[in-house]
Order: sequence, then C-alpha cells, then structure tokens
Amino acid sequence: MLNEAQGGDAADLLWRLWRDGQCIAALPAPLRPAIRAEGYAIQAKLEALSGQPIVGWKIAATSEAGQQHIAVDGPLAGRLLAERVHDDGATIPLGANRMRVAEPEFAFRLGRRLPPRAAPYGVDEVLDAVAALHPAIELPDSRFADFTVVGAAQLIAENACAHEFVLGAACAAPWREIDLVRHRVLGTVAGQPPREGRGANVLGDPRVALAWLVNELSGLGLALEAGQVVTTGTCMTPLPIAAGDAIAADFGALGSVRVQIGA
Repeated sequence: MLNEAQGGDAADLLWRLWRDGQCIAALPAPLRPAIRAEGYAIQAKLEALSGQPIVGWKIAATSEAGQQHIAVDGPLAGRLLAERVHDDGATIPLGANRMRVAEPEFAFRLGRRLPPRAAPYGVDEVLDAVAALHPAIELPDSRFADFTVVGAAQLIAENACAHEFVLGAACAAPWREIDLVRHRVLGTVAGQPPREGRGANVLGDPRVALAWLVNELSGLGLALEAGQVVTTGTCMTPLPIAAGDAIAADFGALGSVRVQIGA
C-alpha cells in the first residue's frame, strides 16, 4: 500500500506533467498505485493541488469498446477541475494534447446533495436529485505515453484522462420525457460529414452512468454535491481533431455545444 508521502509525490509528478504537457511511460514503481482505491487517493490530491473547488466529475470508459481499448473492466471516475472547464463556444489551444479527440457527452447538474451511504442509489432516486441536463464536449488527454497499457489504478490516479471540458447551456426541453437511450447526437469537426452517436453508447443509458458515478463516489465515502456536474462519457466514437478545427455537437431538442481549437 502507498503511504501518504508516496501518494503526494505521485500527485505532484502527475500535476507537473499535466501542467507542462509532458508524459511518462508509467509512474515510478515506488509511487505506482496497485488498486483502484490507491488511484483515487492520488487523484484526490490533484484536487488539492488545483486550489479551487471542483466543478464536478467525469466518467471514462462507459462503452465496452472504450474499456477494451484501455484494458479496463469497468468505468473510471475523474474530477472536473475548475481551471479546465469552459463555456460553450470557448477557444481552447490544442497544445501538447496527444489524444487529439473530442467526445460529445450528456452531462447532468445536481440540484441537491447525494451523501455517501451503505445502500446503493437507484437510477430513479439519483434522477430525482438532478436539476438540469447539459450537452457537453470533453477533450481528453493522458499523462501516460501509452494510456492503453498502464491499467485502471494508474489511469484513475491521473484523473481518468481528464483534460479540457466544455459545458453547454442547460437544456430547455422536457428532457425527462425523452428516451435518452435512443436519442441521436451528431458530432461535426471542421464542417466534415457528421458522426452519429446515441445515449445507448453510454453504459446503455446516460442515466445509468450517472447512477454508477454516484455509487462509485459513495463507496469512496464521497458525496456528490448540489451544483456539481457529472459528464457521463462519450456517446460516439471519439472525433479526431487538429489545431484550428471548429467542433460542434448537436443534441437535437436537448441543445448543442461548440468549441474552437486554437490555431
């Protein structure tokens, strides 16, 4: 088991890599988490290094294909750091981003706190605490040169490939009456033909993914706080991007969200 000092050193290293746009093959053996809980303990120290309250949470690997791609057996939770969250229409430099993809996502904003507890939360109970649904785009990246081989514990430690996140306006339509499983989303990059996605690609249902996140946090003794946002994972095969690209995600009746990649 990693001790407090080792966890702090791991977080410091990952923070520097993130800040400087650098990567490593893996965390040094003395700092490397062996289990998910150790990864989450390191991740929590990234939040402390930010110095700002987190905006919310992200979920990585919410499709079977995504899990196979990074060699994990289930989803991973990460923190949305305030300095990495942007409004609809923002211009974001590509910088040293190596993944170079955009991921349209269903995001939920909580209206009331869901504290940790012994009994699992049900989907309906979690949805009852939701204040709004937002269209969103994530621009993920990793602090590892090959993030497909380092395993779940290290990916969790480096914040589940979190990088930049764009949050669209709250949906004005009655989204609770819409079948999110079958709901179609179109993602477009630089005016090219759109790529299609659906809510079914997110753990079968974005609402199920949201409940998974709440229960994952509960098992760690963490609450999901009122006002926090949860983005539930890409609803389509990630969109390749390059510097100068304009990216749009059209969620139909649920709204749209855009981001410009700086030249």
